Amino acid sequence: MMAMHRLRRNAIKLEGERSSALDLARGRLVLISAFFGLVYLVFAIRAFDLAVIQAFEMPYESEAVDVVEVEERTETRELSVVAKGRADIYDRNGELLATTLKTSSLYADTHLISDPEKTARELVEIFPKLSYGKVLHKLQSGRRFEWIERNIHPEKIDQVLRIGEPGLDFKESYRRFYPQGESTVHLVGYGDIDAQGLAGIERSFNNYLNEGRELHLTVDVRLQHILRRELESSIRKFEAKAGAGVIMDVTTGEVLAGVSLPDFDPHDPGHAEKDEIFNMLTLGVYELGSVFKIFSTAAFFENKDVPMSVTFDASEPIKVGRHTIRDYHAENRVLSAPEVFMHSSNIGSALMGQAVGTEKLRAFYKDLGLLDPVDFEVREVATPLVPQPWREINTLTASYGHGVSTTPLHLVTGVSSIVNGGYAVKPKLVLDETVSKTSTDVRVVSAETAQRIRQLLRLVVTEGTGSKAEVKGYRVGGKTGTAEKIVNGKYDNKKKISSFIGVFPMDAPKYAVYIMVDEPKGQKDTWGYATGGWVAAPAVARVISSMAAVLGIPPAPEGSAPNHFGDSLRQFVSAKEGGR
Repeated sequence: MMAMHRLRRNAIKLEGERSSALDLARGRLVLISAFFGLVYLVFAIRAFDLAVIQAFEMPYESEAVDVVEVEERTETRELSVVAKGRADIYDRNGELLATTLKTSSLYADTHLISDPEKTARELVEIFPKLSYGKVLHKLQSGRRFEWIERNIHPEKIDQVLRIGEPGLDFKESYRRFYPQGESTVHLVGYGDIDAQGLAGIERSFNNYLNEGRELHLTVDVRLQHILRRELESSIRKFEAKAGAGVIMDVTTGEVLAGVSLPDFDPHDPGHAEKDEIFNMLTLGVYELGSVFKIFSTAAFFENKDVPMSVTFDASEPIKVGRHTIRDYHAENRVLSAPEVFMHSSNIGSALMGQAVGTEKLRAFYKDLGLLDPVDFEVREVATPLVPQPWREINTLTASYGHGVSTTPLHLVTGVSSIVNGGYAVKPKLVLDETVSKTSTDVRVVSAETAQRIRQLLRLVVTEGTGSKAEVKGYRVGGKTGTAEKIVNGKYDNKKKISSFIGVFPMDAPKYAVYIMVDEPKGQKDTWGYATGGWVAAPAVARVISSMAAVLGIPPAPEGSAPNHFGDSLRQFVSAKEGGR
């Protein structure tokens, strides 16, 4: 009995041990299965990453890349996608100003470069702007991806292939192209290697363009080429260092053309000189001389209830403290207001400014926008230089364009706001009204003052210093400006800014044309003169003549236009001079 009980207990113990062993084996099997399942899952995820995700994000042949290279390639792809979708820029007539095209860029897998020295020499022969030392350094870096040259010409691709180096390959990319080249660079701007805007409209509307929304500008490329041609011709003839020019619609403020010379190739801004990149049109602030007499004269008539025949004693220079104000070509007599303007008398203009008063003259200039940065779609704009504090002597000198420095764009905008009937305009470069609007309902001068200024501008061309701006049939009006530049704190009479602002047709003003030439030199056929009347006025006349042909503006028949735009003043001046 005892034996049977012992046998049964041993059997139960054995069965329990077998059951425990079986459970242990099963647990180990589950653990091993889970481990292999996890390993399989990891490999599956990695395979999917390599085969799908990275194949889409980084289409490169190299398999061994470090983290830095992966980040570089991902960033490059993102920028390339942005560049690909960047919208075009057009002029007002639909002419292409900027677009994005597919290109090829050269890179190297340095693990596969068999002869770095030889390859570097051959690459520099193909791309002369590259440095042999820098190329050699890249080819010996040990990296699987090194950019050699971006956005290369198809002809260069063939030359690279002829090297026969397996470590050199190409990647598709996108580049910004500017069909008008240098001509529009200071307005349209340019971008970096990945087509992101660095200046001009490209910079101001960088995100807008990246979203794929195209822009149409107010520029007319036909007028742009005309303006650039004539400005360049004047700079070359008078051996000047630089120049700027603007054509504006005086009724809307639309910039139809804008040039700053010297300029540069927007496809290669990295090799441009500082003076080429500098936009004189919006960044250059200058004392522009007698063209400012338009503003002081307008302020005088706006604030004083006087007839056009009012006179000013210009027989002697004005002395204020240590300052003496003289006329460039002194008449040494009493002058009427039209004569002050026609002969460009500094003395007469200073007396006008004195009559207006410091506070009112400064407020008038501010209302015209001459004392603040210009509100413009291009972000590269300068702040005018204004006397601080503004004393009485500053009022006198500011009346004839000394002591206040502004940009050419400021000047043309201010003149447009007066001659269009007296309504303020803002310079405008984007044609799409949903992006930028121009207000023309703010009056800065009365219709009567605007009319008087138009008469005076016409008189300057028919009888005064701007006679070389006359274009038969188009009744051009305008004003000359010749200002000495400040060098080392003193005015240098050998270095001048010579300019002319022309407006036409004066019986119904539509266009303003301004040309400014920096440091012109007198020539034999100008009897050594390099003033605005000799340098800039003829260039403005040529621009107007070409504009009329391009835009199809017919000349006014003789005797068809009203005679009060300058003709009655001419009769008044002639009668007065004949009675002396």
